[in-house]
Amino acid sequence: MVIRGWVESDTSPGARGRTRSGSTTPPSAQVMLLGGFHIEVKGGSTPPAPAAGSSETSRRLVALLALHDHPLSRSAVAGSLWPDVPEDQALGRLRSALSRRDPVARAVTRVTPLELGLAPDVTVDWRDARGLARTVLHDDQLGDVSSADAVCALSLDLLPGWDEPWVLEDAREWRELRIHALEVLAHRLTDDQCWGDAAEAALSAIRADPLRESARTTLIRLHLLEGNRAAAIEEYRRYHELLADEVGLVPTDELTELTFHSQLGHPE
Repeated sequence: MVIRGWVESDTSPGARGRTRSGSTTPPSAQVMLLGGFHIEVKGGSTPPAPAAGSSETSRRLVALLALHDHPLSRSAVAGSLWPDVPEDQALGRLRSALSRRDPVARAVTRVTPLELGLAPDVTVDWRDARGLARTVLHDDQLGDVSSADAVCALSLDLLPGWDEPWVLEDAREWRELRIHALEVLAHRLTDDQCWGDAAEAALSAIRADPLRESARTTLIRLHLLEGNRAAAIEEYRRYHELLADEVGLVPTDELTELTFHSQLGHPE
């Protein structure tokens, strides 16, 4: 579990939490799930060393709670973390895990006799990023978020390398959501002639799904509008080779027509 100092000037969406009364207050910590797991603690103080053997269970517990916008019952948590054992045994393991939580995990979780959840003043980067993706898809304005920050937030996988079933479904849904948002953002930035950020958004979508033609089309269109026809043709050829090698297909006629016969050019 990596502990990092809190960045007081953080302006990412949702970087401030709400108390139960509804007033806005700085969060005490942020759970980070995108690009890997860690927790940022306000002030950057280093907590006491965790109990021996407790770190991995603490990580999994905090990650599971962070993936949900609401508290979970003890039985739901136990069943998710230990799906291959009887319920009473899983609940026993959960009680043991709760008593041996890392100091940071103890600080960011809220435990009641019936439910478990994150503390009210803890934020989650993935929740903020989902809101950003929906804003990109349904709103023309990003608010206070720069296009570069938006591309960065939408370019990270959810808990990469984790293979727990309770992670994989959310990871797949997030991947689809962020790819759609990156493509829309790339189109919008291209229309605004923000070439660099537009290219990064399109490339991020391609990295997430190299076989996705809509993402390649977005990048090729960008190259053509910049007047870089050679770059567009080279991108088309890379995609053509990848499709043939991976799935035995060729690009659609629409992409071929766009690449080699379109009249797109650098806007005046």
